[in-house]
Amino acid sequence: MAKKSTGPSFREVMTSIKKHQFSPVYILMGEEAYYIDELTRALENNVVSEDDRDFNSIVYYGADSDIGSVIASAQQYPVMAERQLVVLKEAQTMANAKSQLDKLASYVARPNQTTVLVVVYKGDALSATSQLLKMAKEAECVVFRSDKLRDYQLAGPIMDYCASKGVGIDDKAISLLCDYIGNPLSKLFGEIDKLIVAVGNDIKRITPELIEKNIGISKDFNTFELVKALSRKDYPKSMMIVDYFSKNPKQNPGVMIVATLFSYFSKLFIATVTRDKSDASLMSALELKSAYALKDYRDGLQYYNAKMALGAIHAIREYDAQSKGIGSTQNEYELLKELIFKIFTAN
Repeated sequence: MAKKSTGPSFREVMTSIKKHQFSPVYILMGEEAYYIDELTRALENNVVSEDDRDFNSIVYYGADSDIGSVIASAQQYPVMAERQLVVLKEAQTMANAKSQLDKLASYVARPNQTTVLVVVYKGDALSATSQLLKMAKEAECVVFRSDKLRDYQLAGPIMDYCASKGVGIDDKAISLLCDYIGNPLSKLFGEIDKLIVAVGNDIKRITPELIEKNIGISKDFNTFELVKALSRKDYPKSMMIVDYFSKNPKQNPGVMIVATLFSYFSKLFIATVTRDKSDASLMSALELKSAYALKDYRDGLQYYNAKMALGAIHAIREYDAQSKGIGSTQNEYELLKELIFKIFTAN
């Protein structure tokens, strides 16, 4: 599910559209384009019947349009139909887009009830102080903000998307997809679609083995497994994984690896200083979504204290500087081997 701020959630807006409970104005905005595109597509498919779209569905594109034309179309009445749809796509590409969109405020104050006006603004969000959003709030229009999700927020949308396709997915498979595909959601879900097509209609559950076979991500040599090896202080396995990374650099860029390690040891440090180490307390402190995700931190607590976790964080920051050519000329994978050694010997 998209991140919910002050407005309705993606699921709430989508449900109302499918029930044909339309608002006269929709403002869809934000960095994560996937949810915006899905809602726009749903409105295009539901507001006007297919037979009536030639006369009652009008699409404008920001770079080639002016607000006056959009308002004029919205004020017209549908032709032999219950309602019409007017969509302004790529609104962010208009010259002086934010000030131009504020000109819609007067229309939003008294919208044509037989028109559904949709404003699509991607890559950013309009300010809450803009005239358009102020008026939209007063008029109780639908304002949906689609924020970019952070890596730790991707598990829920992945599970929801797989469920919508009628398939389950293993926790480890989710971690592989998050680590190696990640944002944007359109790319992430696209890989899931490809996998489902490749496997066929008989697929019931997505496993690490299926991902390895069809997407090309190793289930045994990835950052997920490196974190697990480090959490258990398994030095031979850790070095084996780093050696694999060095032979497959395109799939395993150092910047992604070190970001994962930094995230793990930062949270592990929080875990070491959290007094209440019950599952519920640690999951809340570490912002984890499932007890399964807590396992690597439980393992880490057996081998690292707060000082050791801080030592690992310091070593990771040092690696980051050296990998950028500050104080070292070694390649990132040789530096990564040194980093693993420093983490294991931190005290």
